[in-house]
Amino acid sequence: MPERNVLGEKLATCNTDPRTGFNRDGCCGTHPNDRGRHELCAVMTEEFLSFSKEHGNDLVTPRPELDFPGLDPGDRWCLCLGRWVEALETTRARHLPETTVPPVVLEATNEAVLDSVNLETLESHSYDA
Repeated sequence: MPERNVLGEKLATCNTDPRTGFNRDGCCGTHPNDRGRHELCAVMTEEFLSFSKEHGNDLVTPRPELDFPGLDPGDRWCLCLGRWVEALETTRARHLPETTVPPVVLEATNEAVLDSVNLETLESHSYDA
């Protein structure tokens, strides 16, 4: 049975260049071994990449040994759900620029995230292509 997105439709591909997802198949699918929950498709912003690096997760520097190319602003990436929630909560608490919370590609975000973030919140941060 195909995985569904937060809109209840078939899960769309997040990105294939760079290839993302826990399985590096381009999709933000669920996987029993994925403790980071790479289920949310987000569009990277300069502010988020800086925020993430400051909080111990450098998403800019390539790590070939982990099949990680390094990200640039504008790249779509299956982001750890916890990191996105952390950016959201920190942005609200410290009044950081809204672009610190990377926009969400709803069609490519797994419905599994709805156990942690409501659809209204995701929609308020949705990416408009």
